Amino acid sequence: MLGFTLAAGVAVPDAAERAVAQLAPYAPGGQVQGVVRLWGHGSPKRDFMGRLMAAWIDGFRRRQPGVTFENHLYGTASAIGALYTGAGDLALLGEEISPAAAVAFRRAKGYDPTGIEIATGSLDVNYFDYAHMVFVHRDNPVAGLTLAQLDAIFGAEHRRGPRNLRNWGGLGLTGEWQARPIRPYGWQADVDFALFFRERVLEDSHRWNPALREFTHLRRPDGSQYDHGQRILDALAEDPAGIALSNVRYANPAVRALPLARAAGEPYYPPTAANLIAQTYPLVRIIPAYVDRPPGQPVAPAVREFLRFVLSREGQELLVRESGYLPLGPAAVRRQLEILQ
Repeated sequence: MLGFTLAAGVAVPDAAERAVAQLAPYAPGGQVQGVVRLWGHGSPKRDFMGRLMAAWIDGFRRRQPGVTFENHLYGTASAIGALYTGAGDLALLGEEISPAAAVAFRRAKGYDPTGIEIATGSLDVNYFDYAHMVFVHRDNPVAGLTLAQLDAIFGAEHRRGPRNLRNWGGLGLTGEWQARPIRPYGWQADVDFALFFRERVLEDSHRWNPALREFTHLRRPDGSQYDHGQRILDALAEDPAGIALSNVRYANPAVRALPLARAAGEPYYPPTAANLIAQTYPLVRIIPAYVDRPPGQPVAPAVREFLRFVLSREGQELLVRESGYLPLGPAAVRRQLEILQ
C-alpha cells in the first residue's frame, strides 16, 4: 500500500491506493525536447491545480530534462480557446468539455479536439468534482434507479423513455407509496452541477420537471456558507416522498444514496470510490485534457510524453497526493495510452 495522505488532509481511499499500485511505472518513449504551453483548469484563489501541476512537472522533468513548461492556468473557460487559436499545446479542463467549447473548436479547426482522461472526480471532496448522487428518504423502499428513470423523474421530455414519472407507483412501489407524488430536489438548473446532470441524464434536454425545487448557496448570519448540497439533503430529510441530487458529503441519517444502473437489465452500482475509479457508477465525473491533433497526425512528442507520465504510476500517485481527485483505473489508463499512440 502506498500509505500517503491527500494534500487537503483527507485520507486516500483504499481503492485509490490499489488502483495506483496496479499502474505501470513511467517508461520514457525516448528523450524529447520542447516547450509545452499549459492552459486551463486552475485558480489564483485556490491553487490546488497549480500545486499538482508543479509536482507533475517536477517529476516529469527529472526524466525528461529537455522539456520546459509555460503555465497559464486561468480556469477551464480559457482552455479550449487557447488550443484552437494556437496559444496553447495542452488544455486542462476541470470538468467535461462543454458542448459550446467543442463546437467552437470544430468550427475553427474543422475536426474535433482529442481528449485524454487524466483523473477521476472525487467521491466527496469539495472543489474536486465530487460524484453526483441520487438520494431518497430512508423510509423510501425503492432499491435503485436507471438513467431512464432519472430522466423521467427530473426531466419533462422523457428522452430516454416513453413517459415521465410523477408518482412512486410508476416505479413499482405499492401500498401507501403507490399514489404518493415524487417531489424532486436539486441544484439551480443553470449552474455547472445541474448542467452535468442535464447532459449526462436528460440527454441535453433543457426542460426540467416543473416541480423541481432548486437550491442555491446561502450566506448565514455569521458569514459561513450554507452549501446548496447541504440544503438539498436537509430538506429531503423532512420529506419521505422526496428524491434529491446531492453528494454524500452532505448526507444525514434520514437519507440514503441509491445504486444506479445505466439501463434496465444492467447492474446497479452504489457510489463508492472503487466504482468511480472503475467508471461503473453512471454519474462519475472525469477530468480530461485536450490536444489539437489533426486527423492522421501524431501528438506532439513532448506533449505525448508528459501525458504518458501523468497516466503512469508516478503521475497518478502525485495526483492523489497533491489533490482531492481519484486516480484512473488500469482499464481507463490503457484506453488513454492507446489514444496517444
